[in-house]
Amino acid sequence: MATKHDLRDWTIEALKSLGGSGSVVETCRLIWQVHEPDLRASGDLFYTWQYDVRWAAQTLRDEGVLVSAGRERRAPWTLA
Repeated sequence: MATKHDLRDWTIEALKSLGGSGSVVETCRLIWQVHEPDLRASGDLFYTWQYDVRWAAQTLRDEGVLVSAGRERRAPWTLA
């Protein structure tokens, strides 16, 4: 069963597939395309994963894995 921790790994995986940077929508679309069965089998995470993936991205920013978005809410997610 997928967990919130998996969302961190899947976000990195999706961004690498997108060439290192992508919008929230592009990133989530790719996560869904690759991990739909995992998400469907993940219990409550299935209903919250798009919210939780944003928190995963913030954690990745805090750790320096993603570039800080600064004040720009619509900035693409970019691997550092």
